[in-house]
Amino acid sequence: MSEQAATYKCPNCGAALTFNAAKQLFTCDFCLSRFTREQVLSVNSEEKLREEKAAEEAFNAQMNEYECKHCGAHIIADENTVASTCAYCHNPIVLLGRLSGEMKPQKIIPFGYDKAAAEEIFFKFVKKKWFVPKAFFVKEQVEKIAGIYYPFWVTDANTDSQIKAHATRVRKWRSGNREYTEVSHFEIYRRGQIHFDDLTTAALSDADKKMLEGILPYPSAALEDFSMPYLSGYAAKKRNLEQDDIKAELKRRIDHYSEQILRSTIGIYTTMNVYGRSSRVLNSHWDYSLLPVWVLTYRDERKGKTYVYTMNGHTGKVHGELPVSRWKLLAFAGAVATVLTGLFSLIGGLFLK
Repeated sequence: MSEQAATYKCPNCGAALTFNAAKQLFTCDFCLSRFTREQVLSVNSEEKLREEKAAEEAFNAQMNEYECKHCGAHIIADENTVASTCAYCHNPIVLLGRLSGEMKPQKIIPFGYDKAAAEEIFFKFVKKKWFVPKAFFVKEQVEKIAGIYYPFWVTDANTDSQIKAHATRVRKWRSGNREYTEVSHFEIYRRGQIHFDDLTTAALSDADKKMLEGILPYPSAALEDFSMPYLSGYAAKKRNLEQDDIKAELKRRIDHYSEQILRSTIGIYTTMNVYGRSSRVLNSHWDYSLLPVWVLTYRDERKGKTYVYTMNGHTGKVHGELPVSRWKLLAFAGAVATVLTGLFSLIGGLFLK
């Protein structure tokens, strides 16, 4: 299959289409036409349907993979994506070639915010932070914000879960001059079959996982069947964690959620100690999914550290460790010291009079 299968042309003028998150439409920057996903796929319907099917079957062969030689980041992008700089460290990135391995997603959540809206949310967020360096939110820096689809595993699971607990109920009363305390002990057992919908786990290494978990959750209702046109104009991160790599983590979460659900069925006791819990996964369904994230990075060369700001591309939730300007911090400390000195002088003068 040629690379053309990943290209979606404007029905009016033939130029490349991109997905506009603000309008939730595919737009042509050349003739300014707008189209729905159904309209894009219906043009020359038989040919386009064949291309869509072949494109999804040969996803890896149609996507470019880029590597940043400075920070090692890997991203994938279709031929409509301008990927000349790294979204993480802003250095030039080098085309490696075609993807290898099975990387075709099953689900996707399209971007709900365009770049202008993402920049506006960022400015509102960062302007509330007093000690952020000015260089972090100047226009030239903010324009480097990048829309990237990140890989996640979305899992449905049916479980047989149980907990064992020891509980007490304490009753106190007085009779005459004496106070009595009665302690009743209970052995509690709960068991049930629990269904979990759309447990979302990042399909990336620990460094990226921590960043991505800060902008969860994504609404399950927003998940759609994967469609190639949604990638137009955006990049996508390549996964490096398979199902087997995260099964233990997912099992711990299922155990924790199951305990919370089963505990909610237990009445009120004075004390309760869960000493046994287990969850057996009866069956599960996994979808490899791409979820939208706006990413902005700032490289502090003096400290040799890169700060990463992220925004959930569907809900607008933000997360990130922001840099601190030493000069702003010192200036603030100096201003506080000046105010305190003046206040103490005033108080001292009042007492001396």
